[in-house]
Amino acid sequence: MLPVKPAIMFLLSLLVCIFMFGTWLMSSLNLDYAQSAMAELRQRQITDTFYANLDRINAHHRQMEHNTQGLARMGSLFNSLQDSPGVTEQRLRQSLQQALRDFPDSYGGSVWFADGQGERALYAYRQESRILVEPIPAAEQQLIGQWYEQLVNLKNQPDTLPDPANNWMPAYYKASIDSAVISHVVLILDPQQQPVGLAVTDWRAEDIVRTVSRVEVTPSTFSFLLDTENRNLSSLSEAENVTQAQALINGIVDLNLYEQLKPQVAPQIISTRQLASPMQQLELDLNQRDYALFFSRTQAGMLFGIGVPRAEIDAVLEPMRESNFRIVSISALILLLISALILYLVAGILRQLHNLYTDSLTDLPNRERLLVDLKKRRTAALILLNIDSFKEINDFYGHECGDHVISQLADALDEYLSSESQWQGSRLYRMPADELAIWLPGDHNEASLRPQLNDLLDFISELRITWHDQEVPVNASLGAASSAQRSSEATGEALLPGANIALELARLHKDNYVIYDERHKVRESYEQNLIWASRLKGALETGRIVPFFQPIMDIKTNRIEKFECLVRLLDEQGEPISPSQFLDLAKKVRLYRSITRCMVESSLRQFADLPYTFSLNLSCEDLLDQALSDHIIETVEHNQIGSRVIFEILESEGIENYAAVRQFIDRAKALGCRIAIDDFGTGYSNFEHLLRLDVDLIKIDGSLIQQLDTNPTAMTICKGIVQFAEELRMQTVAEFVHSPAILAKVRELGVTFAQGAAIGMPSASLITRITMPGE
Repeated sequence: MLPVKPAIMFLLSLLVCIFMFGTWLMSSLNLDYAQSAMAELRQRQITDTFYANLDRINAHHRQMEHNTQGLARMGSLFNSLQDSPGVTEQRLRQSLQQALRDFPDSYGGSVWFADGQGERALYAYRQESRILVEPIPAAEQQLIGQWYEQLVNLKNQPDTLPDPANNWMPAYYKASIDSAVISHVVLILDPQQQPVGLAVTDWRAEDIVRTVSRVEVTPSTFSFLLDTENRNLSSLSEAENVTQAQALINGIVDLNLYEQLKPQVAPQIISTRQLASPMQQLELDLNQRDYALFFSRTQAGMLFGIGVPRAEIDAVLEPMRESNFRIVSISALILLLISALILYLVAGILRQLHNLYTDSLTDLPNRERLLVDLKKRRTAALILLNIDSFKEINDFYGHECGDHVISQLADALDEYLSSESQWQGSRLYRMPADELAIWLPGDHNEASLRPQLNDLLDFISELRITWHDQEVPVNASLGAASSAQRSSEATGEALLPGANIALELARLHKDNYVIYDERHKVRESYEQNLIWASRLKGALETGRIVPFFQPIMDIKTNRIEKFECLVRLLDEQGEPISPSQFLDLAKKVRLYRSITRCMVESSLRQFADLPYTFSLNLSCEDLLDQALSDHIIETVEHNQIGSRVIFEILESEGIENYAAVRQFIDRAKALGCRIAIDDFGTGYSNFEHLLRLDVDLIKIDGSLIQQLDTNPTAMTICKGIVQFAEELRMQTVAEFVHSPAILAKVRELGVTFAQGAAIGMPSASLITRITMPGE
């Protein structure tokens, strides 16, 4: 580590110097370019803003033109009507009001006819929320007449191309609404396309100013709109400094921008809208303040423009100059700090890497280091060593003793492996908890591994480890896996799972060691268990754990009075799967409780409104699970169905825990439930169970019932069980009654109930009627 740190420091210092020099050089060379680029970017932003607002004003122009054309069509319609003048005027008023409601962008609208009938010259305009319609004053009619003559003359000139700007009139004061307006006019034509009048829509000055004022470039930017007679409608009219604003307005008017318009040169044209309305630029010097004016003709022939103070355009460059200086001056200090920090972090990372791959107790490489090493080579053997009874050592002597045992064993093994030629090139690792691992390079088959494993076990058994002058016995179980025992496609990483499986098998079967062999298909078995665990969980989540019902017949009446509820798993196609394929696994993956809960709840729902008695199978594990047994009792009590419930207790280990089992039985009987002992007569069968558990029914094991017609001993045992039950006033149930011959024997014995293939097999629906032979 010592030679590395100075080298890192030197390299970092060199990098700092190079970077500082490069920063200064690039900053000096690029400052002018950056300023130029920023100025160009600013200009582009202004241009985009200008055209966005010009498009908005042109859109308003188009809307007003559309509104005026609508008024003209309405005028043409009324000109052709033959109604009386009074009716025509009233209908025209109503139409004007409706048209203005439909034209929210227009402040007012007029219809004027050249025939001189004053009652048909009407003007509609907005006043707050109302729309008023009044006759057009004579002075305004005279002005409209002049516009009419002007448009008629233009229309009668066949060689003149139509220009939309001719339909827009300069700003003028309209006395009827006490405001300046700009009007758009369209000829009203009769069916022969001859002019008969004029339709007019007004754009009020206040609305124009609001529309034009929605420009944002810099804080002091202003906008303006010049009509065709160079009258200025500007956002400056709303400025707080009236004197300065008026000076700007006068300065713009004095420029006479219409005369400044010139054709756009080709290189400046960058879009089709710029080609249609090329933006012009002029400088305005007013009161020792420079403004950049950007202006262009609108669709209506007017002139829209914005003015931006030149100082505010250039102001964006000042932060760049300041930031450039700050970057150059601070970079050195930052880089020095960073270099020191990097050195500190690198040293810390090296320590962390050491800790990451090293066990702190034994200073051996750990499991993470083993995984890395296993990726490097394919041919090797891996041996996992587990200390036997290590929990007892911890519990009896304490955890400090356990750490001491692992440390001493690791030291002894490390010395042993390095001194023995057969372990040449091996490496010892500390695994989690009480395990160690030995990685042995090269090809090792089972025949070559066995002597080495035996020697290793002998060495461990001869070790003498003491704790406080007391010898602590140490023995170990080994699990080994070799690349020679695996398929050719296997990688070194696959050795660890194989060794783990072998170690588990050694501990399970209490062998000294097990060498993993793929031919045993242990991994496939584990994989199938995982698949079935996933299927079980999915079935529980989707409601595919369901009860099937096997009918139980009363021997005397031949009637179905009871059903046994048996669990089934429905696969994805709805086919039932026997519990023998999943119940044992359910216990291993802790899903058995969920299956029992599901069965109890589903069965209670099924028989809630049916007159039949039904039985549920419970294991001793179910009864000893306090949470589950409480849930079962609460569910029965909630459904008030206890008198028709029979709990069949499966004889198994744990049934001798009479106190806990009897506690559940007493709670169940308090609700009216009955208790049966299932599979009686074999296994753990004990007549004491019947006496101490207050049983109501005895279900005779099917292995005895199946032999009644062939085995006299089975007949004798069953007869004894029936007589015993009768003396204790218990009922009996014969299981696996699979044929009429067996059913006849069951009748002969005096058994109370029978179930089996001869009566009916379990099914998803209830079998309530059967046909007996001879009926």
